[in-house]
Amino acid sequence: MPNASPSRPTEVSDLKAEQIPVGDHQLHGWKHFFGLYAGEHVAATEFVIGATFVALGATTTNILIGLLVGNLLAIASWTLITAPIAVQTRLSLYTYLHKIAGDSMTNLYNWANVLIFTVISAAMITVSSTAVRLLFGIPAQLQWYPTNSLFVLVVLCVGAIVVLVAMYGFSAVAEFSSICGPWLVVMFTSGALVLMPALAESVLGRTHLNSFADFITIGDQSIWTGINSEGQPGVGLFEVIGFAWAANTLTHFGLIDMALFRYAKSSMYGICTSAGMLFGHYIAWIAAGIMGAGTAALLKTTIVELDPGDVAYRALGWSGYIIVIVAGWTTANANLYRAGLAAQAIFHNRSRGKVTLTVGCITVLIACFPFVFSQMLPLLTYAGLLVVPVGGIVFAEHFLFPRLGMTRYWANYRKLEHSVPAIVSWIAGLVFGFGLNALNVMPFYYLFLPTWAFTILLYTVMARAYGATSAYPEEEAADQILNRQIADYHAHQANQQGEPVQDRTPLTRGLQVTAWISLAVILVLAMRVMFASATLRQYESNVALFHTWGFVCTITYFAAAYAALRRKKSWGFEQGETS
Repeated sequence: MPNASPSRPTEVSDLKAEQIPVGDHQLHGWKHFFGLYAGEHVAATEFVIGATFVALGATTTNILIGLLVGNLLAIASWTLITAPIAVQTRLSLYTYLHKIAGDSMTNLYNWANVLIFTVISAAMITVSSTAVRLLFGIPAQLQWYPTNSLFVLVVLCVGAIVVLVAMYGFSAVAEFSSICGPWLVVMFTSGALVLMPALAESVLGRTHLNSFADFITIGDQSIWTGINSEGQPGVGLFEVIGFAWAANTLTHFGLIDMALFRYAKSSMYGICTSAGMLFGHYIAWIAAGIMGAGTAALLKTTIVELDPGDVAYRALGWSGYIIVIVAGWTTANANLYRAGLAAQAIFHNRSRGKVTLTVGCITVLIACFPFVFSQMLPLLTYAGLLVVPVGGIVFAEHFLFPRLGMTRYWANYRKLEHSVPAIVSWIAGLVFGFGLNALNVMPFYYLFLPTWAFTILLYTVMARAYGATSAYPEEEAADQILNRQIADYHAHQANQQGEPVQDRTPLTRGLQVTAWISLAVILVLAMRVMFASATLRQYESNVALFHTWGFVCTITYFAAAYAALRRKKSWGFEQGETS
């Protein structure tokens, strides 16, 4: 390692890490993003959303085609909009927004994020509590308000754990979440396989399927019937595509995931979101619908009278408790952590831990009301609508301004504490989007598209009138000098950091192999239920075997995968100390 290194400029070293672009030595390969999206987008919400499509009355064909098209559009949105801006700037949305809109706009946006992530966290705490309630015999909570005091106590206990971890142990949870993705995909798939024979028995009078046509028949008659929970014709193909696309507008059109993709080596890594959209949303939403309908058939009830705990336990046995608790817990922690960060940015004189505690207490109180998770579909769509105008403002500034002869970062160059065009455009965008919804001129799943376009147009026109067409040669020259200083600073960091160390020891590899074998066994057992249950008695025997050994393999998987993760971290740290 060379002794001499570039001196660190004061202007750069005095800045927080979030205020400067990430360096080349901090970038990750495509496998990192593939695993990241597989873990984040297979979560407890899939139980709710999958069942919602059943209750909304989609048809089987519309589900199979509509979810595929909608999720492909979401992948394209990340790849063509979010990832390019993130890779070209190496900045998070929050930093970029501050450069183009000033303090006032950033504070407004942080308040919106506090609201959004608090509600999502509350929904996940409620979902996790539906699994715990089964252990105490608490009845399902089907009203918008809690109907059992013991359920409230369960929510408070589960929520307290989530809040404490978000305050003090988020790093450990983030690492643990990274190993949940493969298991969650396997378990959702297995749950569908396990309950499909029960559906076949209720529809076809036999426990096995002879062709894909049988699957369509079962779907049309007992899962996605085309009739909603009120007995009316359900949503069509256009609506299914719209929701699948709009479900993540918060992160792609809304550009929240710039924070992730600024670490990508190429903007084409946006395609890695397919791990979450195709393996996660497409497969998991379909699987959740099958599990919900299968549970309803076995319990002789309707899917709207079930909650995620009922469905997961009937499909997966004891592993069902784990999948609902873990999936809800990890998702709630991540979103509560984001809410705490956004709140701390507003109350910057308070510690993140204290702010997160305050936000967490409010979150737990909201979680006591089951309407939060039962309305996840519209909540996600409206949350996206709140931030899509901000995404439009950033898109205009980044892509359109240079092509229109306008100056990027003009508000920052003029030292404006707040940007009138940005604030007015965001508020006008919200009025426009929610106004369209009130007038019911189009399905609300697609409201983000005209809202995004309207905000881009308005912001561009207003920015032109407020000084974006002026030249700022001195400020741009200062920016270029700062960028060179940042490059030197990153070179200094890279020299100090050295090459990353990887653990390739036999024990660690053995633990990884054990984890993957455990997943394979779970899937094989589920396929045995699906394809080797000629009679109802054989089916019940195979399900019992799956529930027992699926639980054993689940425990084995987490023990082996987590041990391997800890060994990698400790081994890399020890090697770093001795190198």
